[in-house]
Amino acid sequence: LWSYLTELPRREGITVFMTTHYMDEAENCDRIAIIDHGQIVALGTPDELKAMVGGDVVTLTTADDATARQELERDFGLQPMGEDGALRIEVPAGAGFVHRLVRELSVPVTSVAFRRPSLDDVFLKLTGRAIREEEASGNERMRQIMRARRGRR
Repeated sequence: LWSYLTELPRREGITVFMTTHYMDEAENCDRIAIIDHGQIVALGTPDELKAMVGGDVVTLTTADDATARQELERDFGLQPMGEDGALRIEVPAGAGFVHRLVRELSVPVTSVAFRRPSLDDVFLKLTGRAIREEEASGNERMRQIMRARRGRR
């Protein structure tokens, strides 16, 4: 399906509009508009939007996340966000930052990972919440209802 959708504009000279709550699907698009509560909050290519995050995304858990959050704000000048029981921060260079983090944080770090930003990170940065917290949860409930109905036939 994706190969057909990506080839169609080139072959037929047309524009394809797509809407999705799944940012991994949006990666296939040439341009993306991120819409929050009916307003376009960002528009650009996937790479342009990811550049808005600025660097790497570091996710960590510690023996005391509340203290770690305070130290990240006070000593590192960062604004950590809670994400799935961990702290999420954006830094210019993850590898160098992780070494400093483990060395200077007063509480033991129990896990740490860094990665390049995704479109989900862009949505979170722009709206302050994950896309699936509100919008997709309703869609997923509808999909489950439809699957259940199809299973009855």
